[in-house]
Amino acid sequence: MGIELTLSEHLQKYFGFDRFKGQQEDVIKSVLKGHDTFVLMPTGGGKSLCYQLPALIMEGTAIIISPLIALMKNQVDSIRSFGTEDGIAHFLNSSLNKAAAQKVRDDVTSGKTKLLYVAPESLTKEDNIEFLKNIKISFYAIDEAHCISEWGHDFRPEYRRIKPIVSEIGAAPLMALTATATAKVQHDIQKTLGMLNADVYKASFNRPNLYYEVLPKSKPESQIIKFIKENEGKSGIIYCLSRKRVEELTQTLVVNNIKALPYHAGMDSATRSGNQDKFLMEDADVIVATIAFGMGIDKPDVRFVIHYDIPKSLEGYYQETGRAGRDGGEGKCITLYSAKDIHKLEKFMQGKPVAEQEIGRQLLLDTASYAESAICRRIILLNYFGEKLEEPCGNCDNCLNPKEQIEAKDEICRALQAIIEVKENYKAEHLSQRFGE
Repeated sequence: MGIELTLSEHLQKYFGFDRFKGQQEDVIKSVLKGHDTFVLMPTGGGKSLCYQLPALIMEGTAIIISPLIALMKNQVDSIRSFGTEDGIAHFLNSSLNKAAAQKVRDDVTSGKTKLLYVAPESLTKEDNIEFLKNIKISFYAIDEAHCISEWGHDFRPEYRRIKPIVSEIGAAPLMALTATATAKVQHDIQKTLGMLNADVYKASFNRPNLYYEVLPKSKPESQIIKFIKENEGKSGIIYCLSRKRVEELTQTLVVNNIKALPYHAGMDSATRSGNQDKFLMEDADVIVATIAFGMGIDKPDVRFVIHYDIPKSLEGYYQETGRAGRDGGEGKCITLYSAKDIHKLEKFMQGKPVAEQEIGRQLLLDTASYAESAICRRIILLNYFGEKLEEPCGNCDNCLNPKEQIEAKDEICRALQAIIEVKENYKAEHLSQRFGE
């Protein structure tokens, strides 16, 4: 009886599943062999199990580096719910008081704890480094690894410090996991972590059940209310860029008899997690949120994701829309687009370092191109992540309602002439206003 049966038995014992999903089994075997492992698995692909199961099987404690306190709590509660004792999983972050942090350390030292979730900020603290030097570490798993890359949609500078700190604590195999990464981001992650020779596992980015649509943003509140009323009783997430917009839109929805709750980083943690739980338990149909909501949220029956504002990058867009239809059922991804929103986002970047502005602008350009394109949305998205779709998908607005095509040779010649005349000194917006009459 080989390792397959043993792994299946472990899977059944800890999680109650009778089979692995996609590439999970191959990933877990790589980790058990002590190889560095890179996992690129879209939302809903079962990334968490790829490090949870080997951590439970292997000797020592796995260090899981995770960016969000709320996400850690969810993961720890989830592991504990499988019937094993509480000490088997812990998190170590700034939310713990001294006594609670000491209890975590005692459980880790005694060997009870198989998974220790740590925020990158906590990992850099000297007393934590000293503590971790004295325990047996099975492997390090870096979740949401795209945070390492400046080209990733959620760059976090403290993630850049992970490799030197891990080297200081003590060598052990590395595992990097992310749901969204272009080839450039993937290379950046592997290079920064010193794992260019890692075993790489990539799942397909194609989610055929998701329907993609981009609508001109005219009367956003009315558009959203109309859509929700047409999808009464279904679970959905609405993403807004600002906390103020989250609060205002939630109030508007509630006034219109829609069971909606807000979620953003400016709320106190008890209210925030309370609203999240109500959404998960279906006491609310709609959660209106900033991008602070969603990482690690395991609600399989989200039927729609609406973007009130265009996201800052296609990686962010893909990850957020990926929270719809995780059970393989209906998932409508509706984005309200206005060119003004792009200009607003460009203004927000002013004052940031030049390199950051350049990267930010390029990511925005890719998003605007996607929104304004007339070709199959899925072809564009998959191409962005280095995957090819041979035929149009038949499940997006551009496939189902093709845009009318017109002959625009004269207009293009006029635009090029204008660009030459002003010696390429002005932006497209300025030119279209001056010469568009």
